[in-house]
Parts: sequence; C-alpha cells; structure tokens
Amino acid sequence: MRAHNERLVLSLLRQHGALAKSDIARITGLSAQTVSVIMRSLEQDGLLLRGTPQRGKIGQPSVPMSLSPEGAYFLGLKIGRRSVDLTLVDFLGRAQATRRRTYRYPTPGAVVAFVAEALPQLVATLPPALRARIAGLGIAMPFQLWAWVEYIGAPQAEMDEWRTRDIQAEIAAIAGMPVHVQNDATAACGAELTFGTGEKPKDFLYFFFAYFIGGGLVLNGQLFTGRSGNAAGVGPMPVPGPDGTVRRLLTVASVSVLAEAMEAAGQDAAQLWENPDAWQVSDAVLTPWIASAAEGLASAALSAAALLEIEAVLIDGWMPAPVRAEITRQTHAALHRLDLAGVTPPAIREGTVGPQARSLGAAAIPLSQRYMVDQNSFLKEV
Repeated sequence: MRAHNERLVLSLLRQHGALAKSDIARITGLSAQTVSVIMRSLEQDGLLLRGTPQRGKIGQPSVPMSLSPEGAYFLGLKIGRRSVDLTLVDFLGRAQATRRRTYRYPTPGAVVAFVAEALPQLVATLPPALRARIAGLGIAMPFQLWAWVEYIGAPQAEMDEWRTRDIQAEIAAIAGMPVHVQNDATAACGAELTFGTGEKPKDFLYFFFAYFIGGGLVLNGQLFTGRSGNAAGVGPMPVPGPDGTVRRLLTVASVSVLAEAMEAAGQDAAQLWENPDAWQVSDAVLTPWIASAAEGLASAALSAAALLEIEAVLIDGWMPAPVRAEITRQTHAALHRLDLAGVTPPAIREGTVGPQARSLGAAAIPLSQRYMVDQNSFLKEV
C-alpha cells in the first residue's frame, strides 16, 4: 500500500506540477499525516524537490513540492527501419543525451553492437554519483520486422533473424538492468501521454509519421495496447487513395512514400532520416504528399470516431514542426469535407513531443512501471 501511495503522489505531481501537501491530501483523499510521511520519504530518496514557501493570510506557509529532474534516469532505445537511437532521459522526461546510427535496414546484430558501444557513452555523461539512478531501459520497435521485407528492400534471410533472436534478453545482458519492449508507435503515444504538454483528452487516437505511419490509442486516460501489444496499428487501415481506389493508410501517409516521390523527382531522400528538423524537399513533391496524407488520415479518423467516440486525433512524427502543422490543418479540413452524419468529429490536434517521441516513449515504459499509477486512481479532480 505504501508503494502504491508513493506512486500515486509521484503520478499526481507529474500530471499537475508542483503541489503542496494539503493539495495532495485533498485530491487523493489520503490523510494529511500519510501524505507528510510519503513526501518526507520521497524527498529523502531524492525524488522530490522542496519549493519556496508560499505565505498565505492564515497558518503556516504552504511548501510546494515537485519532481526532481535527478530523481531517476531511464534509457530509451528506438529501433527503426532506417535508424536506431539510444537516449538518456531524466525524471521529467527530458532527453539528456542521445546516440544515433542510420542503416539501410535493421538487423539484430547491428542493433546489439550499437547498444554495446553507445550505452557506456551515455552513462558516462552523468556524474558518477547519479549513474546508479538509471532505473531501467525501454525498447520501442516495430513488431514482426521480418514481415515487411518487400516494403523496405532488405534481404529476407537477414530480417528472419528477428524471429529467433531474443533482443530483449541480449540488451538486458549488456545493460545490466530491467528491459521492457513495446511497439514503437504505441511507445510514441505513451510519450505523449506521459510527457506531453497541454490538455490531454481522455480518449484519443494518435498518429506517428515514421518510415511507416503507426499509431497508438488512449482510452479513459490510459494507453490501450491490446491483446498482442499492437492495438491501433493504423498502417493497414483501408482508406481512399489519390486515384479513388482503396489503399492501406501506410501507402499514402508514411515518410517512405515521400522518400519514393523525392527519388523519382531526382532529389536526395537519404537526408530525411538524418535530421527531422531540416528536410530539403521541393514544394512540388511535398505539397501533394501532405494533401494525400491528410486525406488518408481524415478517413481513418472518421472510422475510429464512429467506432470509439474518441475526443481527439493527435498527429506527430519524424518531421519538421511546420510540416506537422500543415498536415494537421489539412486533416481537419479533409475530415470536415466527409459525411459526418451520426458521428461527432474528433478535434484534430498536433502532438507535443515531436520527432523523439519513440525513444522518449521507450524510456517512459520503465518509468511508468516503477513510478506511476493509473491516473484514474486519483479520487478527486483538482
């Protein structure tokens, strides 16, 4: 019970920011004495910081408490179809250091070798006294990588290694800490839920643009992963294509589709995977890709809204912020051109985490496992 209550307090502070003990007691329904004991213990453990006393008109000054950035650290490994990232994240979800490598296609051997090299480098960026506070490593990766050979042009024999290699166990042996695995787009959605800013809807569908578009689903404020961990795998959703025929969403709304269009136009597509903030794409190629992607997203959003009554659709991805903003704007417009009779259209909004959402989401997995609870555990609202 004590451990649950400690996680409850930490989750509350993560959701609402600095709070005084009296606020926490009021929101959770815990007694003032219980909250005092919990806060004292968490502060001694280095997980909380004491703020400046706020003096009121009556009684003792109120002391706001907040999460300490140095309270714990986590590692997030993103395994993508064109690159692998390892990121060190602090207790507030801020990336402290990242190591990255691009490749033509992912193989288990290349990923394990990268982690063996990059992990000690990241650990060394922390002062020695803080290195023991690294509490776990999360892996965000596409599931069944061997099934997408025809789309990424990789040798089937090499990709089949993903069937038999236990990447979780191999990385755990290198890291010497707990390792958790999650679908990459689901992890990105988890980053939005855990570290995202602004108002978070209780129910939303999340689209993340990467080599292939992927998705995540939040229901009643909680990440819904499904029976096999692949819920909201939106890529195969049927949507109308530019020529009116039914296509898979991933064939109209993936960064790989943009790369193919760039190569057909004689432009260098390799730079798309190097830096998400500095794409060099001609308007003649980018404009129709955005329009086609937005039409596909609108159709997928309508299907999801009819089935689940979601409040919002959030759009994020490996792309410059202005491109994300334009896709969001056009998706909203495209949705409202569809027949919405009998459906309450969800709000179409930008995600707030950005291109690093998958690696940050990977780091959020061990953080959530150890330091958070279902936000519905809060007995009252602020």
